[in-house]
Amino acid sequence: MPLLRITRSIAIDEDDIEFDFVRASGPGGQNVNKLSTAAQMRYDTKRLTLPEDMALRLARLAGQRMTKDGVIVIHAQRFRTQERNRADAIERLVELFKEAAIRPVVRRATKPTLGSKKRRLESKKRRGDIKAGRGKRFDD
Repeated sequence: MPLLRITRSIAIDEDDIEFDFVRASGPGGQNVNKLSTAAQMRYDTKRLTLPEDMALRLARLAGQRMTKDGVIVIHAQRFRTQERNRADAIERLVELFKEAAIRPVVRRATKPTLGSKKRRLESKKRRGDIKAGRGKRFDD
């Protein structure tokens, strides 16, 4: 019963992950026609109790990879062997959970400093002076 550690408090039981092996699409010659090397991984997120905010972030990050029932489906066909595709799918699942576990930093609105306001207005004034000096050449 190996556990995949996500955070200190959250771990996925590897026995809860279901795998199906299907034929991969794309180039690969006869290998692609004969062998079922692409891994289709399914993980039911209801088996894991997640904090509410993390569950929402996970659903947003997973996008179309998550079904309405909360099952994450990852299709891995990058490699030529079942084992490497299986490991790739697990790695992608763990990365998805780790990314969802990171709380976004709340941005606090700040006011521009007095110095930055002055620099901005000074640069606008210089630019305006340059433009004002164009085209006004009257020789009497």
